[in-house]
Amino acid sequence: MPLTLQDQFGPIDIYVFDQILRGNLAPGMRIVDAGCGYGRNLVHLLRQGCQIFANDLNPEAVDHVRRLSASLAPVLPPGNFQVAPVEQMPFPDAFADAVLCSAVLHFARDEDHFRAMLRELWRVLRPGGLLFIRLASRIGMDFERLQGGLFLLPDGSRWYLVDEEMLLDLTDELNAVLVDPLKTTIVQDLRCMTTWVLRKRN
Repeated sequence: MPLTLQDQFGPIDIYVFDQILRGNLAPGMRIVDAGCGYGRNLVHLLRQGCQIFANDLNPEAVDHVRRLSASLAPVLPPGNFQVAPVEQMPFPDAFADAVLCSAVLHFARDEDHFRAMLRELWRVLRPGGLLFIRLASRIGMDFERLQGGLFLLPDGSRWYLVDEEMLLDLTDELNAVLVDPLKTTIVQDLRCMTTWVLRKRN
C-alpha cells in the first residue's frame, strides 16, 4: 500500500518542504536539525537516507527522535541525536551539508544569546552548505519593546524579534549568500514568522 503524504512527510514545516522540492535538501546529505523538537521536519529526510544529526534541550524530544530514527532509518546510530543547546552543539566544524533551525532563535534571551546560537549554526555548516532558519520577526507587525531585543507578543509571550535590516546586516556579516528573498507570514495578528535561507560561501 503506498504511503500517504502524511506518512511520507509527517507534520513538516511547509517552508522546509519547499527546500526539499527545490533539491536544496536531498538524499544522502548530512543534515543537522538544531533544536529539533520532536522531529517534525525529519520524517521524509530519514526516509530518504539523509545522514541526520540533531539536538534539543528537551531529553524527551531527543528520545522521541531517536525512536523515530530507529523505525525509519535504523542504520543511523542513536548517538547522532543529542541533548544539547543550540549555542553548544556537539558537532565538528564544517560538518553539515545543511543545517535546519526552525522556530528556535526567537527564544533567545537577548542579543548575545541570539548571536551565540547563530555562530554555532554557522560553525557546523560546511562551505557551500545551506542554512535554513525560520524565526519570529517584526516584519509586518509592531510589538511592545521590552529589553535586550525582547518584545511582548499579544498572547503574553516574550520573544527575541529580528527585523529585515538586522537579517540583511547579519547576512553581510557572515559573508553569506541569501538563497531566497526574506519571506514572512503574518499569523492572524499574533506573530510574524520569517524564513531566512543562506548559503555559506566556498
